[in-house]
Amino acid sequence: MAKVSYSDHIKKTDVSVILAEIIFQNLKKDHTSLPLFELAETSSGGTPDRANQSYYGGKIPWFKSGELNDSTINMSEEFITEDGLNNSSAKVFPKGTLLVAMYGATAGKTAILDIDAATNQAICAVFPKDKRIRKDFLFWFLRAHRYYYIDISRGGAQPNISQTVIKNTEVPLIDENEQKSIVEFLTKIEKSKETNYSLIPKQLHKAIKLAFEHLDCLQKLENENLNQSSCLSLLRQSILQKAIEGKLTAKWREQHPDLISGDNHASKLLEKIKAEKERLTKNTKGAKNAKTLLPISEEEKPFDLPEGWVWCQPSDLGFFAGGGTPNTSVTDYWNGNIPWITPKDMKVDNIYNSELKITKKGIENSNAILLPANTLIFVVRSGILKRIIPISISRVESTINQDLKAWFLCMSEMADFLRINIKGHEARLLRSIVKKSMTVESFDFDKFKCFPIPLPPLAEQQAIVERVDKLMTMTDELEKQVSERKEQSEMLMQSVLGEAFVKG
Repeated sequence: MAKVSYSDHIKKTDVSVILAEIIFQNLKKDHTSLPLFELAETSSGGTPDRANQSYYGGKIPWFKSGELNDSTINMSEEFITEDGLNNSSAKVFPKGTLLVAMYGATAGKTAILDIDAATNQAICAVFPKDKRIRKDFLFWFLRAHRYYYIDISRGGAQPNISQTVIKNTEVPLIDENEQKSIVEFLTKIEKSKETNYSLIPKQLHKAIKLAFEHLDCLQKLENENLNQSSCLSLLRQSILQKAIEGKLTAKWREQHPDLISGDNHASKLLEKIKAEKERLTKNTKGAKNAKTLLPISEEEKPFDLPEGWVWCQPSDLGFFAGGGTPNTSVTDYWNGNIPWITPKDMKVDNIYNSELKITKKGIENSNAILLPANTLIFVVRSGILKRIIPISISRVESTINQDLKAWFLCMSEMADFLRINIKGHEARLLRSIVKKSMTVESFDFDKFKCFPIPLPPLAEQQAIVERVDKLMTMTDELEKQVSERKEQSEMLMQSVLGEAFVKG
């Protein structure tokens, strides 16, 4: 399990807990500490046999470690029967019992039972036995030790702590009235962010005020990093938007008037494409004549086009194909030399290879189609479609599975520009083409086929691709610099926090 940095811990943790950590560490320096086992008893629960249905569905609330929420709990996800209780190590703990999760993602989380209830074995129950220690004080103490507990449990896939570790934790012993005041101080901060320094000893004021200063700096640093990342994201989108509107190549058009007029006008290019589409329809597997589409209305055009450009529809420019999966039980269909692209391969702009490959027999005996190089590949079913449209260009002959769609072009040299075109329209496509559902989003290709897109002359398409590539490379360099500065600032803040907030 990877170590979580203390700065990351601070970002994810309520300020009241961070201040509790500081308070308890300072108290340890100035007061006598005793191991928890001298101040409290501990116990753990158990899990009735899952195979025995008669042990579950009873009336006894039974909590699992994942249900601990650093607050009071009174409603369990599951209930067990008396038989389940009697035939396992589970036991009913009384209302008011302090609980600590020992295993899994919630290790170190705490809770206080607001009802009589049983727990599983991943929970440690704590019962104060010394009148000198308040339960609510102990509750905050254990909450403040979660990062420490997780930190010392590294090594496995999930953090695991034991009763022994909990029992041996040194607890500072202070006056009961001071315990009460500290609990009130922390509770006020958690519930209302109200800071009442009169509730804590004067010797803690400096440490707490210093902590607030550091936390404020950390928040400002985090906000600045987020702001820079957001600006870069907006910059990328602005580049793409200006590209598809022809604004990136305005000077280029002034310098090359002959390449946007006459036979080079986009309307002539569209005529050539349609002629090529007719030819390919007769000779290409998977290429079918599309239904006649309605002309693009003026209301559908989101902006005015530069001279030499025309509006068109994706269906005008090529063909669409779905994917297929050869029978996985037939070995002759797999481990061939033909790339079989799945969503796992869609993490790059240009695909030259795939994780899995199929054979010619695999294509012949499935719905898979051999697609030409420079085919545009879309993810059509995925939760990621809530925010982006993954689109890659397969630079080699390939096939795809059924979670993808292919748009293979009549003129393959247009692939790079059309990918820019789609990414430039991404926000509009997400609003109008992506189908929302309770389970997974899907890309509606029937709507996409008639989605209005701008088409420049071929030479200007190439100029746009060159310009976008150059600007994106510069943006990548800026992003790298921002990332390096963020890493440096994180390291500096980590050092500062290490000095300011003593852990352990």
